Amino acid sequence: MPLNNLRGRVAFIFDEVDFDVDQIVGVENIKLKDPAELAAVAMSAYDPEFAKAVRTGDILIGADNFGYGHPHYPPMIAMRHLGIAGVVAESFSPGYWRGEIAMGFPQAACPGVRQHVSRWDEVEVDWTALEFRNLTTGIVLPIETLAEGDRLMLAEGGLIGYLHAREKEISA
Repeated sequence: MPLNNLRGRVAFIFDEVDFDVDQIVGVENIKLKDPAELAAVAMSAYDPEFAKAVRTGDILIGADNFGYGHPHYPPMIAMRHLGIAGVVAESFSPGYWRGEIAMGFPQAACPGVRQHVSRWDEVEVDWTALEFRNLTTGIVLPIETLAEGDRLMLAEGGLIGYLHAREKEISA
């Protein structure tokens, strides 16, 4: 199954190196389970109007080691609930990367990306061409190749979908 390209607007740019995604919902909310509750508090410390402004398909941009800290799932559950399609960052924390890929949430490593985007630019991640494109400015940057297992997990919607697809292949 091919991996669908991402295309949307830059919903937010996290400039902080070693950004801890728990800050998206606030540490005090990290134990919330309901996606709607998480979405209601998401980004309130950064942009109280975020939930109203974001659209389905929008993308987050991050700095080096995005996702640093404890790889909790609630912040990105909130982002998915709001329609965020994925994250493009200079680099990712390994624990965060592994957890979100296993959840089927697209991540693309693109060194230098923050210098070439502004909030609300139209952007695209082309997995086949291994390119990040800023459609607003015309800038094209290379993205790092996904490991085969990561690509297959994303294409199947996460680890569970990947395992079911492999099970069908084996039994066929």
